[in-house]
Amino acid sequence: MKTRIALGLIFAVAVSAAEGKKTFTGIITDNMCDKADHKEMNMGPDPKCVVECIKGMGGKYVLYDGKKAYLLSDQKLPEKFAAQKVTVSGSLDAKTGAIQVDKITPAK
Repeated sequence: MKTRIALGLIFAVAVSAAEGKKTFTGIITDNMCDKADHKEMNMGPDPKCVVECIKGMGGKYVLYDGKKAYLLSDQKLPEKFAAQKVTVSGSLDAKTGAIQVDKITPAK
């Protein structure tokens, strides 16, 4: 009986972890500019503005899906995708709204 309960718990944890992994598609931007639009900043192309907001103003990289911005756990990898549409693989932390990043790839 105890073995069944233990196996049941292990299975439940494994299924829960597997369900947590998802893909999210959107634009890599910063948490300081509204809706990934950098026209008002007059800093040139969007990628330059995003990187400047991160490095110079203390912003954080986020994935903006057109409705909501999700903070990204990895704050180094997104730099090479600044202002680009990407797919982020990872899991969403329901409490913080942040994505635990496993991988970032250009969106198809």
